[in-house]
Amino acid sequence: MTAQVTRADSGGDATDAVRLSPTGWVAEQAELYEESGGTRGTTVQGAPCLLLDYVGRRTGTVRRTVLIYGRDGDDHLVVASKGGSDDHPLWYLNIKDNPRVRLRVGTERFTALAETLSAEEKARVWPHLVDVFAPYESYQKKTSRDIPVVRLRRTDA
Repeated sequence: MTAQVTRADSGGDATDAVRLSPTGWVAEQAELYEESGGTRGTTVQGAPCLLLDYVGRRTGTVRRTVLIYGRDGDDHLVVASKGGSDDHPLWYLNIKDNPRVRLRVGTERFTALAETLSAEEKARVWPHLVDVFAPYESYQKKTSRDIPVVRLRRTDA
């Protein structure tokens, strides 16, 4: 499923296709969120969510997903939980290769740089993220994989 996004959203003038998540409810929510200009579809199970646009590491295609987020100062934090799966979510693998991303948080759209937190930083912010979305705690217990937490820091470019 694809959605149209203008390069004006990403610094240009032409229209580009953004590939939405293959997961039906995620794609539907991403469309609602974007089409409403960030006024609808802004929560998942009562937790705040954002739209993450990132570049596929193999295809170069711009992709979009919906992620629950927490805050650490001015930065947004997302959890690469994949529901406690033993594998990392694809969006995480992609942003590790290309950390320049584009976010929609509510009505605001901006670029950001993604950075995986160190173990110490994760330990500091983890209680806040579990407060935002309690299932994260059971997801971590369900897998032997250390679930990464990613800081999304706004950039000027």
